[in-house]
Amino acid sequence: MRTFPARICEAFAREVRGAERGFTFIEVMVVITIVALVSAAVVLTLPGGEAKLRADAERFAGRVAAARDSAILESRPMSVWVSPSAYGFARRARGQWQPLEDKPFATTPWRDGVTADTQGQQIRITFDGTGMTDQPVAVTLYRDGLRRAVTVDADGKVVIGG
Repeated sequence: MRTFPARICEAFAREVRGAERGFTFIEVMVVITIVALVSAAVVLTLPGGEAKLRADAERFAGRVAAARDSAILESRPMSVWVSPSAYGFARRARGQWQPLEDKPFATTPWRDGVTADTQGQQIRITFDGTGMTDQPVAVTLYRDGLRRAVTVDADGKVVIGG
């Protein structure tokens, strides 16, 4: 047999549980606001077309600069070829251009819809043993109507432009 205080406590507990069966409007709005803020942060951090184009231009410029440095360190010519879909590297040996396939000089396709404007032909940038080029070259990369130019001046300096 239950005592009087135990029955009161049990009835009170049933009443309190019944009142807490749902969420209040404020609680629902707070959760929706938090989900919206997190979703917005995720969308804003996803790389867009400009970021992907810039990343490919920076990767290409870095590898071209590495080819120039390699030409200087080894005192022998290096070249970079560029096509609309990829780029690669070659080293002058025994009177011929020998393609390189070891990192960082492996043939690399443009990523994420990026293409190079080569006007239908392959562009070749050649560095002599001092790191200089025979002529300045500009390679323009395109993606979704955006463009980014990578230029190599006569001194071999590699610059990323707009």
